[in-house]
Amino acid sequence: MTFTVDDADVYVNGAPQRWLSPPRNIGGRTMLPLREAAALLGQPLQASGTQVQLARLSLDTRKNTAALSGAAQPAGTVTSVGAVTYVSVRTLADALNANLIGEDGRTFTLTALRDGGNPMIPQARFSTDKNVYAPGERVVFTEYPFDPDGADITARRWTGRQDVYFQPGTYTVTLTVTNGRGLQSQPFTRTIRVEGQPIDTPLTYALKYAQPGDAFPDPQVLNYPAALISPQPSPSYPLLFSDSPEVPDQSGILYQDSVTGRARLLGYHLNGLNRGARLYVLARNLESRPVEVRSERLGETAPTRIESILGQVTLLEYFASAGGTTLTLSPGQSAAVYASPTLSPGSGVNVMQDLSTSGKVELTYVMLEDSLPPTPQVVQQLPYLRPDGRHTRGTFPDAVRTLRVTLGALPTRLIIGDGRVDPAVTGTDALTGQSVRLSGNYGVLYDLEVNGAAGTAVALSPRGGLYRGAMNIQDGPITQTIKLPRTGNALKPDEPVLLWRAQSDRLNIDFVPSSGSNLPISLIFYRTGRVDAEGGVIKTYRP
Repeated sequence: MTFTVDDADVYVNGAPQRWLSPPRNIGGRTMLPLREAAALLGQPLQASGTQVQLARLSLDTRKNTAALSGAAQPAGTVTSVGAVTYVSVRTLADALNANLIGEDGRTFTLTALRDGGNPMIPQARFSTDKNVYAPGERVVFTEYPFDPDGADITARRWTGRQDVYFQPGTYTVTLTVTNGRGLQSQPFTRTIRVEGQPIDTPLTYALKYAQPGDAFPDPQVLNYPAALISPQPSPSYPLLFSDSPEVPDQSGILYQDSVTGRARLLGYHLNGLNRGARLYVLARNLESRPVEVRSERLGETAPTRIESILGQVTLLEYFASAGGTTLTLSPGQSAAVYASPTLSPGSGVNVMQDLSTSGKVELTYVMLEDSLPPTPQVVQQLPYLRPDGRHTRGTFPDAVRTLRVTLGALPTRLIIGDGRVDPAVTGTDALTGQSVRLSGNYGVLYDLEVNGAAGTAVALSPRGGLYRGAMNIQDGPITQTIKLPRTGNALKPDEPVLLWRAQSDRLNIDFVPSSGSNLPISLIFYRTGRVDAEGGVIKTYRP
């Protein structure tokens, strides 16, 4: 039965019919006239006074209440319009074990079996492009499961399926599907035979077919020579970094410094208070004239208890942002340029924000218990919290590191965040005056330009342990942010994660070391093939 809200036309098995009382939207629910809908669907309706039974649905038309298999349904599931009883189409579909598909929020198709007949189970089906493959040859699967009663296929479960098999042998692949009513198909099985001369190794296959964010094996990854890096002049603006005390146990000022013009802020803190708290970054105008503070880019994650999530989600938000609000501050006035959601005890926040100011502004990172407002009067009474001695805070003059690489012999690797090949930035803790070193360069944006990149692939190899992050790629007209890895964590140096396959000769990569992850990392560049004028690969690389 296909119908549209407020439309008298209805189609049953494709044949046009007419409603006497058309479907309605009542209280945000799509509602059908109960008796007409049951008749059109061929479903028996039993009535005794105000009590009505339709399949698993029991209704009281006087009280406008409903129960599904004995479970009371929410208020509004049943209502009366004049003398006509209306029922929620979603509840009706559940009562009949029917399939309900909405096309545009107004037009729906409800598929049910007449007379409450037993529904047939869905059917699993798939094929492969051939039956015999060489080791390392890609297998193309085509799925075509169906449901005899028109229900949606909502779940698929595979066993034995691989996109490639590297060892000779016979492999059994099985598919089982489930429909929207929860009915499961019988397993459907095909057999694949793998024999003959190998076409690809796991590495060469990954360089051809892996998706950005996928890990692949490369046991030689640590033996590749280092790429020749040419540092370039970078935009000169500071990074204000607040990570100490990383877990404040009382309300207080975490870090504070003043800036003029552009600045990047990075805050990384866990709530160590025994109550809810929020992280604020407050801006105060130090000029004798109005000053504008513009948020150019903002990424944040809060709240979460999983530290590696903090950095990755923040970077994905940061690369996706495209400008924000502008505050105009009167002389001496302060306002929050960032305020986190409430952090429950033990949960954390990571925020990275690029600001631009038209004058001198004092920036203050504050952790406040929920009951305290971030007013100047409250902030003036807060203590400056001492660093914890293990983490870093400070102002670092180099928020951007610009590097240029021209690729030659491949594979090669570019090392980031090791403190030797890639030195740590140094700065000053404005609250103590002490010199500080930012190991890992968290919050520093690496502006990497790679020349001679056409026909290459670049991957990330975690060298310090668990890594979850993101990178922004510009390859000719294409700009894309890549989640690294696509799922889970990157853990092993010899299982790099594919970042990109370059089509243009110049590849630009924006990379920020991810808070909560481990440094260093290496970017590995592989030759996948030579690209002709039309972008086609002429020769495939084999290491």
